Amino acid sequence: MLTLSTHNQIAIGLLMALLMILTRSHHFASVHSLADASWAIFFLAGIYLHSAWPLLGFFVLSWWLDFAAYTWGGVSDFCLTPAYVFLLPAYASLWLAGRWYSKRYQFAWRTVMPLSLSVIVGLTLCELFSSGGFYFFSGRITDTTLSEFGEQLVKYFPLYIETFVFYVGITVVIHALFVLIVKPINSRKTTIG
Repeated sequence: MLTLSTHNQIAIGLLMALLMILTRSHHFASVHSLADASWAIFFLAGIYLHSAWPLLGFFVLSWWLDFAAYTWGGVSDFCLTPAYVFLLPAYASLWLAGRWYSKRYQFAWRTVMPLSLSVIVGLTLCELFSSGGFYFFSGRITDTTLSEFGEQLVKYFPLYIETFVFYVGITVVIHALFVLIVKPINSRKTTIG
């Protein structure tokens, strides 16, 4: 199981909040902006932040950032529909997948299988809730069909997977570096002291 001090959890939570603030209004990467890190943030919050309160905090932050983008930022309100509520179970599924993985974490190759499983399940549920909710309940799409929804999944889901893997991959590298650098330093301190 992954255990972190409260101090480390607060620092990680603040870094995630900053990343969400910097990337939230950009759903796909462009030359001048990073892609939206929200999906990865909810997943990583489930892994690193051991309370449910950050889940609520990130829900509120994401809503406020969307509200600010629509109200003052000139972003289209196309996605602001009754289906917006489906983001709650979408993000919660990522957070729960992260929580599940956190309980199985080991700094070894054996961690690859549970990490992969949690990523696949979390991403799939998130996509089904967010895109499915929008497709079937937003009122923006007339004459909805399962086959057309499947075409939309094939078209857009790989972009979300790519962005998610980008941010989680960077986190895995940073995490590994911290474990490889900090663990030997801490073990030397305990043998000296």
